[in-house]
Amino acid sequence: MALLKAVLWDMDGTLIDSEPIWHQGEMEISREYGGDWSPELGWQCTGKPVPVVAQRMVEHGTRLSADEITPMLIQYVFEAEKRQMPWVPGVLPVLSALADAGIPSVLVTASPREMADNLLSQAPQGTFVGSVSGSDGLPKKPDPASYVAAARLVGVDAESDPRAMARCVAIEDSVPGLQSASASGATTLAQTAFNPSDTSAGPRFETVDGYDGVTIESLESCVERRLGIL
Repeated sequence: MALLKAVLWDMDGTLIDSEPIWHQGEMEISREYGGDWSPELGWQCTGKPVPVVAQRMVEHGTRLSADEITPMLIQYVFEAEKRQMPWVPGVLPVLSALADAGIPSVLVTASPREMADNLLSQAPQGTFVGSVSGSDGLPKKPDPASYVAAARLVGVDAESDPRAMARCVAIEDSVPGLQSASASGATTLAQTAFNPSDTSAGPRFETVDGYDGVTIESLESCVERRLGIL
């Protein structure tokens, strides 16, 4: 029996290289409404919910409320991703290999439901068995609730069976995301190739730099070693 039960995927910076799109939207909105924003400020906000980023933009002089900025920013990125989903290099073969092997993938994102569904619609057919989004009413990362909910979609009760949760690999790229996934009990991998922010403070079982060498066998090995220390 395969040890690997499922792979739980963060979206931005893990599956897709969308952070530059978010930052471009932040800068355009800020510039139009008198604010002072930069890519550096954008990277500091990586992994934070959009309303939190919007409030930071207000604090940096954008003459709109956070409630006004939030939908504008989401729509900017949504339209860009509808035109072309910016998949990170190497991730699509990993997704397809998991699907071919019957190992389910679940999307776990703080982004709104329409953005999650847009990614699912552009993913290889049969890749994802479900998703948890920022529209689902759960506490936001770094709370583990979204990963606990994702595990339930593949029949794993994280709260009653920690060893079963360790058979789920979570891939994250931000400190809040790593905290969320690790707190859920998932075997957490930090993806460092597509996010220049320092995530060394974020808990993880292992670090991967891109998807070269990430195979079902390597993920199985992570789970086996994790179970060996529980």
